[in-house]
Amino acid sequence: MAAGAMNRFTRSLSDAQPVPYWLDDPGRPRPEPALTTSETCDLLVVGGGYSGLWTALVAKERDPQRDVVLVEGREVGWAASGRNGGFCAASLTHGLPNGLTRWPDEIHRLQQLGERNLDDIEAAVARHGIDCDFERTGEIDVATEPYQARELREWHEETTRLGLAEGVEFLDADAVREQVDSPTFRAGLWDRRGVAMLNPAKLAWGLKRACRELGVRVYENTPALDLKPFGAGMAVRTPYGRVRARRVALGTNIFPNLVRRVRSYTVPVYDYALMTEPLTADQLASIGWKNRQGLGDSANQFHYFRLSADNRVLWGGYDAIYPYGGRVRAEYDDRPETYAKLAGHFFTCFPQLEGVRFSHAWGGAIDTCSRFSAFFGTAHRGKVAYAAGYTGLGVGATRFGAEVMLDLLSGQRTERTELEMVRRKPLPFPPEPFAWTGIALTKWSLARADAQGGRRNLWLRTMDRLGLGFDS
Repeated sequence: MAAGAMNRFTRSLSDAQPVPYWLDDPGRPRPEPALTTSETCDLLVVGGGYSGLWTALVAKERDPQRDVVLVEGREVGWAASGRNGGFCAASLTHGLPNGLTRWPDEIHRLQQLGERNLDDIEAAVARHGIDCDFERTGEIDVATEPYQARELREWHEETTRLGLAEGVEFLDADAVREQVDSPTFRAGLWDRRGVAMLNPAKLAWGLKRACRELGVRVYENTPALDLKPFGAGMAVRTPYGRVRARRVALGTNIFPNLVRRVRSYTVPVYDYALMTEPLTADQLASIGWKNRQGLGDSANQFHYFRLSADNRVLWGGYDAIYPYGGRVRAEYDDRPETYAKLAGHFFTCFPQLEGVRFSHAWGGAIDTCSRFSAFFGTAHRGKVAYAAGYTGLGVGATRFGAEVMLDLLSGQRTERTELEMVRRKPLPFPPEPFAWTGIALTKWSLARADAQGGRRNLWLRTMDRLGLGFDS
């Protein structure tokens, strides 16, 4: 990209605040007080993101008499749950291609469970009066290169043959540009019902309110420091107190798991996003987007983008940054070189919006595992359950994960606990420097594949054979 073009594009970032747009909200609720005493309960939930919130809520809905406590190290929704793009997908497997490759014998059941899970989320939002701008507008996967358009058509034909394409429509170049007008779009697959758009922070805050209304005791600014057996149950120590519980559900995701052996299964990947100022009526008309779908392109290093309730455009993705050693640090949340890159890509996609400015630019860590979809397990003789590894699709899949954790803690066999996806774990990541080297080589290979018509080199083909295929 020419220096002049870069300067022109980066000027759009001059007023961007380095904070997540969703969390920059005057209606943000005050945090609950920290735990400063000893508590006892039936179920302790550790983590106040979607994973923990759904677990606490579903636990109370299953059994209103169950005594539930939730502790959060900072504020509910402050991390990945409040920083993401707000795509709430039915997929439990990080997309149908990943699921079909890994669990071909279960994929129809996994699709059905995912669709039911999204229906349950929509019903819970309505039932608890959660004002989170929920819009079930679907998502379009767009092709920006000829080979991508060909692959989308072939994929639609294959999934139709397998009975997995219900509600999914192939769009040629004219049809996709009729939906959203970009000169870069060559084709698209529109999943009309399988994805909803929402305000992710408002969802987290609404779930907290719903939990408290059902009697869950929520403590914020209360990190869980350690987990140990205590009598017939477990005990978790916090800075100013302790919680003794019959059962514990861990929803800490990218943050260090209190079950140490689980830690090698996830690594942090930093993702970044921009948010524009609200578009004017003329600006919005210039790109169409009347049906307000979420969009994502089909490259290995892909972008995701969508409209907010007030017609801002969120534009994120592409760079997936793994810090050496897998450290999670606040200074990684801000990355100007990525913001500049994303701004250039945005105006390449939508040249008719040149002159629009960005109001917010932010980043944050998501947890990924080697199979790119959640894994589950128990510890301490079934008294502790955990779920992690959502790899960016946790807005929807965490509710399913909550159901799985509660099933596992109950000790009963269910349709969920019988799934191979639930029974088996991914391969753990190797120690450093092997993890960093492998991830860096994979990212380089993916960028090269994008530049060479999608052709995957020997490294990527080997990773595919080992079940370690990766995208950004």
